[in-house]
Amino acid sequence: MPRHFLRDDDLTPAEQREVLELAWAFHEDRFLRAPLSGPRAVALVFDKPTLRTQVSFSVGVAELGGFPLVVDGRLAQVGVRESVPDVTRVLDRQVAAIVWRTFGQDRLEEMAAVSRVPVVNALTDDFHPCQILADLLTVAQHHGGLGGLAGQRFAYVGDAANNMAASYLLGGATAGMHVVVAGPEGYLPPAAIVARAEEIAATTGGSVTVTTDARAAVTGADVVAADTWVSMGDEDEAADRLAALADHQVDAGLMALAAPDAIFLHCLPAYRGKEVTAEVIDGPQSVVWDEAENRLHAQKAVLTFLLEHR
Repeated sequence: MPRHFLRDDDLTPAEQREVLELAWAFHEDRFLRAPLSGPRAVALVFDKPTLRTQVSFSVGVAELGGFPLVVDGRLAQVGVRESVPDVTRVLDRQVAAIVWRTFGQDRLEEMAAVSRVPVVNALTDDFHPCQILADLLTVAQHHGGLGGLAGQRFAYVGDAANNMAASYLLGGATAGMHVVVAGPEGYLPPAAIVARAEEIAATTGGSVTVTTDARAAVTGADVVAADTWVSMGDEDEAADRLAALADHQVDAGLMALAAPDAIFLHCLPAYRGKEVTAEVIDGPQSVVWDEAENRLHAQKAVLTFLLEHR
């Protein structure tokens, strides 16, 4: 059976460390390994708008020696014109792996249940695990290496019910970090995600805190992260979201509460003046461009890991 990467806790702490070490090695030598030489194709299926994901996976597959086969989800209409299992059976006879950026996590799980090749979550409404690996690599590069991840205080502020918050909870706990997520009432993570993160943290020495107090979350933090307040699919709720989340903007005053050497992360696209001010995201503590580049290295590492652990 192939290994899949559908959510952050599909990797054990030791496996996450192995992937991050490989990602770091790819950062140092982009052509270190070529598990897709041939070239073997990887299907990149996009149901949602994309820039960083399409670019980083396309470049990454090519640098691994493979061929990035981009499938436009609007044309393929996976699950509409053909069922998810039927589409999967067409793809897995011709490609080495399937990367899917889609809406429901259940669609991804339905694909993985029948696929004979690895399936990778390139974002769903519930999780964004490749982004979290890139973020962990970025934190390690700026704060003490991979061995320094455990024990760091990671504060996420904003819509704490979204996919990024869920992945920060699971992925951060796996890395042994002290993860704090802050959002207003009505924008807090599902209880099941918090419980799973607490379960992981109990084995790694990390911890999990959920709060409505953004200032308390950020105080003393080594890392501060934000995300858009209006995720893809939430556009009809934009006005309500902007009003509800207004007190959870990351500005200079909030960043001043973090550790003096704290870094700022944002998975992009960013909306200056809403979830973050320009002086923060364009300021000296921001490492968002390193973070964006690290999608490439992290995803190459994930693909290599999955292909070599079948």
